[in-house]
Amino acid sequence: MGFNRLNKVQKQITKKKGKNAALHENSRDTQRLQSASARDNKLNRLTAMREKQNRHYLLRVKSFQSYTVEHVAPPTIPDIQAMIEDYLGRDDEEMAKLKAERRPGRPPSTRETLLKQHQAVEQGEYTSGFWIPDLEDMENLKKLKEWGGQWSGLATIRPVRISRDGVKRESSFPPKGLS
Repeated sequence: MGFNRLNKVQKQITKKKGKNAALHENSRDTQRLQSASARDNKLNRLTAMREKQNRHYLLRVKSFQSYTVEHVAPPTIPDIQAMIEDYLGRDDEEMAKLKAERRPGRPPSTRETLLKQHQAVEQGEYTSGFWIPDLEDMENLKKLKEWGGQWSGLATIRPVRISRDGVKRESSFPPKGLS
């Protein structure tokens, strides 16, 4: 998804000047090209940053979508909690492998440290309320199964927060804090 302000400016300048016209170093047209290029770079950078921030929520919803493929009826809270526990344990094998590969007395690798931090954050979120799509509502479950994997498509799916002790609370999209 590239932005095309630079292409528009280039097209306008070539239309005005001709195909083989050279531009002066500090001309207005050169400044227009530079500012359009800077704007495109900034927008591409911001888009990439936003996609990176939202990626873990997309992966989470995709995981729960795959968990619910075989469900015809909405799962109960204990079933949903089992799905959450399964989701939270998805990196356990890699953690055990990294720990086994490490020589005794050596500090953990960067990857192992990052996985531990990520697991601690998700466990804390689960204690206060884990953000997932509402799987108890049949219509919401149907929307989740039909979801195509796009961030914009998540707006139609109603999210909830389910805590470790089985309390279900309404939530918002996009997820903010503990809402």
